[in-house]
Amino acid sequence: MASELKVRPTSAEHVNLRLQDGLPQRFRAHRTSGHGSSLFRVPSSGEKLEELARLKDTPQSERYELFVKKLRQCRRLFDFQNVLVDLREKEIKRGALTELVEYVTHGRGILAESVYPEVIGMVATNIFRAMPPNERQSDFDPDEDEPFLEEAWPHMQLVYDFFLRFLESPDFQPAIAKKYLNQKFLLQLLELYDSEDPRERDCLKTILHRIYGKCLSLRSYARKQIKHIFLRFVYESESFNGLAELLEILGRQETTKFEIVYHFLSR
Repeated sequence: MASELKVRPTSAEHVNLRLQDGLPQRFRAHRTSGHGSSLFRVPSSGEKLEELARLKDTPQSERYELFVKKLRQCRRLFDFQNVLVDLREKEIKRGALTELVEYVTHGRGILAESVYPEVIGMVATNIFRAMPPNERQSDFDPDEDEPFLEEAWPHMQLVYDFFLRFLESPDFQPAIAKKYLNQKFLLQLLELYDSEDPRERDCLKTILHRIYGKCLSLRSYARKQIKHIFLRFVYESESFNGLAELLEILGRQETTKFEIVYHFLSR
């Protein structure tokens, strides 16, 4: 049986408040010339990360508390545009994320109800941010020119991998998860499809498939919000990087404006 954590767990109200209120002030949409990141510039807090014990080397009775500590530790964000800053702390977080992926993949009976807000909170902190405006030149060719890539991908990839393994775990309980994997969370997840990084869009496609399959109460809302993205593309922005992935999720291969209008606006 998991030991009782001495620190107060994150509540559903706290997680939902973060999703509702938007992004912290430290998040900034940012573009660089050439390859860069659409993620965030995070000023160094000066706070040092503590390298925690390894889960596999910890007694079973203490693993739950250590698991939560590592989840909270991984909420720390770093500025990857400065490769010389916080090198040790970045490596500690990378190691912790790698360990969390392994733990949730092979562990059984580890997803207590109190862990769900910790998991969702860590994932939300690491991936949710404002997509920057598209400042590409008019002669940009997506088939020939390389996209902007997320410089924070060494951490983000592990966060996405952890989230996917969490959703695929035999211990995952949709009835508990729906308190945190709610409409606000899903809406922000869909907005991430505008990322220029194809690696991120591929991860998002797989994750949305899992959420769509496991959280039945979100299916109708997901289809509705995807339709809104198509409408926005047709009538407003004419720019959204993840249209092909969203169409694939809905089982459609049409990608032209006319076909989007025909299939979704005529209903």
